Amino acid sequence: MRLKPLAFATGKSIAVFAVAASLSVGAADFPATYKGVPFHDSRYHGGAQSIPGRVQCAYYDLGGEGVAYHDSTEKNEGSGGLNPADGSYLNEFRMHEAVDTSYTKFHDAIDNNPYDKVTPEENQLYVGWTQPGEWFNITVDVAHAGSYSADLLYTSNRGGTISIDVNGEPATGPLAITSTYDAADPVAWRQWHHWNEMKDVAKLKLAAGRNVLTVHILTEGNMNLAYFQFK
Repeated sequence: MRLKPLAFATGKSIAVFAVAASLSVGAADFPATYKGVPFHDSRYHGGAQSIPGRVQCAYYDLGGEGVAYHDSTEKNEGSGGLNPADGSYLNEFRMHEAVDTSYTKFHDAIDNNPYDKVTPEENQLYVGWTQPGEWFNITVDVAHAGSYSADLLYTSNRGGTISIDVNGEPATGPLAITSTYDAADPVAWRQWHHWNEMKDVAKLKLAAGRNVLTVHILTEGNMNLAYFQFK
């Protein structure tokens, strides 16, 4: 997902809306035929992420291009790129996969800057350099069937829209993401590091047990997506 440096947004906020959708019969069969698997590595052994709870975007599924994700570039622009390959877990996180990942840094007031709406945790992993047409899958385990809403921790230099599928079926309309651009910040590159939390950005009806969520980037891109907090 390629980021264009020194691009600026209008700063105009966009209203948020979401449309809940019911699962179809075909959607119920999707987890059984899906070829991707929940993310795991040397530090994260949890498998499917739990709902209710925090669903980390950087823990998108294993399975590769066209199965677990689609990305417009082959290189991970964050891990091993912006963050040099130095043997550390965070700098090399998923560096051989195309989805672009990075993490929040508190030195030099990068992600703990005075223009944050909310201050993220230090070393919070996120998916970034997003472009329209890209998507990634996240396998989740839902404790109880029902309707869930989700808050989103993110940055968005230009605003834009995303959507979410459930088990291969559209489950929301376009979800408008409010720009975090702030003209008062004198540091141009930091426009991509103004963190915010959007409350109730999405509403989903979910069946109990295993489900696969697909996060689509629809318009604008240049968003950093950290996690969805489902409740």
